[in-house]
Parts: sequence; C-alpha cells; structure tokens
Amino acid sequence: MSTIKNHVQLIGNVGQEPTITNLESGKKVARFSLATNENYKNGNGEKQTDTNWHTIVAWGKTAEIVEKYVVKGKEVGIVGKLKTRTYTADDDTQKYVTEVVANELLLMGSKDDKKSKRKRAYPSKRCALFFIIQT
Repeated sequence: MSTIKNHVQLIGNVGQEPTITNLESGKKVARFSLATNENYKNGNGEKQTDTNWHTIVAWGKTAEIVEKYVVKGKEVGIVGKLKTRTYTADDDTQKYVTEVVANELLLMGSKDDKKSKRKRAYPSKRCALFFIIQT
C-alpha cells in the first residue's frame, strides 16, 4: 500500500509554455500549468465542463523532456506526488502553494500536432511517448 500514498495521476492540456530554470547546481526545473476537464450533465441534461488548474513541477531529466517536447495546448499525462510549500509574501502574510511534482510524463497526441512548433520524434501518426525518470 505504500506505493499509492501521495500518488497523483493527471491527464490534461498544458495551459502555458513551460518555464525552464537552470539552477546554480546545474539542475533544471520546469514549471507549467495543466488544465484537467470533467464533463457531466446538469439536472436539465445540459453538458457541463468543470476545469481544474494544476501547477506541475519537473526536475532534472524530466525537466529536460518538458523543455524539449511540452508546449502550450499539448495533451500530457503526469504521474507524481503532491507537495505543499509555504512562503512569506511581500505583505508579510504566510502563503501556501500545492504543486504536483512530476516523476513520469506521457506525451499524447499525433506527431503532426498543429499546436506544437517543436520537432517531434514520434514514429507514427497517432501515438504517445512515455518517459519514466527515476528521481
């Protein structure tokens, strides 16, 4: 059971271009937002969509994959864990931020994905790339 504690799996669309930061230690960190949609019908039978936004953080090799392949609008799958951190804002108030720290990344969509301007290395028209990075 310990393998399912603090375990997050999300499939959604990237909301903004990832920001890549090169740290002094030589490590990379990537950050981007991910939108997940839940569709349902309301009491009148009308289709409704509930969108939730998540902040995704990737480190090291996973950040390098994000930098190379992930673009705004791209559908991706994320496996990771929740991490909550605190910081003090400019007005001296304590702020809490919950992020998903990604350790697995699934790139979804076709190699001819019109939303991406980056070169793809997909072997077929419709496929997914799956990266498992041990962190």
